Amino acid sequence: MISNLEILLRLGISAVLGMVIGFERERQNQPAGLRTHTILAVGSCLAMTISINLSMQFLPAITGDPARLAAQVVSGIGFLGAGAILRYGINVKGLTTATSLWTIAMVGLAVGAGHYFAGIATTLLLLAVLVLLNILEKKLIRVYTTVSVSVTAKNNPALIKTLEEGFHKLNKSIISMGIDQNLEYQSTTVNLVIKAIEDESFEDIHDFISTVPGVTHFRIN
Repeated sequence: MISNLEILLRLGISAVLGMVIGFERERQNQPAGLRTHTILAVGSCLAMTISINLSMQFLPAITGDPARLAAQVVSGIGFLGAGAILRYGINVKGLTTATSLWTIAMVGLAVGAGHYFAGIATTLLLLAVLVLLNILEKKLIRVYTTVSVSVTAKNNPALIKTLEEGFHKLNKSIISMGIDQNLEYQSTTVNLVIKAIEDESFEDIHDFISTVPGVTHFRIN
């Protein structure tokens, strides 16, 4: 049987390791942050310690698998991971957080089983991946997002063609386009969703639309 003092030690270590990863996710404004990772690590650790104690409690009358209860943590983590994944247009956010939740649950199980080195080493490696690779990604990999553009113009039958050619010259891909014509005011409104580099200035889009003939107003989100 695992002693009460040993259980407290394992739960405490799990909580600290969960906090380390949770704090990093919290800084990135992720839906699953400090509290979620900490609680998950502690809960996983508890599941493992209880599973071990139960398997030892009834020996030799009953033999049990100490990993049976802990194994349910692995399958049960799915709903948390799904809740962390969000979709915005063509962008999917939260996959990294979902995998960090799964990994921190494994860390909790490892610590609960007494594998302190494995749990601590995995946490440090996970933290390095989240922090260092995030910096490298921003420097080496272009991250794309979607931009909504609405343009209203009068007396310009070539509006759509002009917009398509203009955005092509700006290296902006048009994902979708909607057209709304107002016969009363003889105006045409074109609503576009454009693929653009994240954190990029929209000045080039603003300057281009400003030169399109007949434009009365436009909006960029």
